[in-house]
Amino acid sequence: MDYLTYGYMIDNVALLITGTLHERDTRELLERCHPLGWFETMPVLCVATNIEELYNSVLVETPLAQYFKGSLSHQDLDELNIEIVRNTLYKNYLEDFYNFVNTHPDMAGTPTADVMTEILEFEADRRAINITLNSFGTELTKGDRNKLYPTFGRLYPEGTLMLSRADDAEGVRLAVDGVHDYKSFFDTVSIGGGASGPGNMGGGSADGKSLEDLFYQKEMEISKGAFTRQFTYAIVYAWVKLREQEIRNITWIAECIAQNQKERIGNFISVFS
Repeated sequence: MDYLTYGYMIDNVALLITGTLHERDTRELLERCHPLGWFETMPVLCVATNIEELYNSVLVETPLAQYFKGSLSHQDLDELNIEIVRNTLYKNYLEDFYNFVNTHPDMAGTPTADVMTEILEFEADRRAINITLNSFGTELTKGDRNKLYPTFGRLYPEGTLMLSRADDAEGVRLAVDGVHDYKSFFDTVSIGGGASGPGNMGGGSADGKSLEDLFYQKEMEISKGAFTRQFTYAIVYAWVKLREQEIRNITWIAECIAQNQKERIGNFISVFS
């Protein structure tokens, strides 16, 4: 169950790093941290007065230390690199999680491993695609981009190699062509338009869904599918993902009302249809 919280911890630590860079009162930022990513020693991070102190605190005081060691130094923790830091931590976290469910004696070969493998492979592929699309027009080199891709998934290794060489959205489309689900997503949307649903990635389909919306929709299918198997620990992970989508839907509806765009309220991702 600890692995369920690590993703939220990464987001919380990234928030504190950003606050420290901007010389914000990190104690105020604690109130904005996700409760599922809270750990006992998090307030200790607020004692740091500069990035080097914060980095040393993270290595000693948090469960994320293993994802920093060997991958990131305190020189990497600057404003330009914060998303690279976040994606590097997520890469290390997902690879560790994937290795755990497939090699730990209590997990390997169990129904839990089967379900979590499907979930994690989808998440790895989604992150690889998103990182690639979001890197266009930035200073991120192809080599650095490739280092951020998790080394597993349905796209790995051929698809991720093609993603690392892609120069535009069409290159991404070609890279995912071998996986039917992802190919159908790109066939449905046109990348480059404005997001029109709870997701925020550009592109849109005839029914108003963006590429990210289609990824969320697929995530809901996989999460609901976890409940059709015999009891596994994976249903806890799936339940959290379903609840997260419900929160995104409520936020979307509230924003549509606030912006007087009630005709777009129905463009949410159905959790249970």
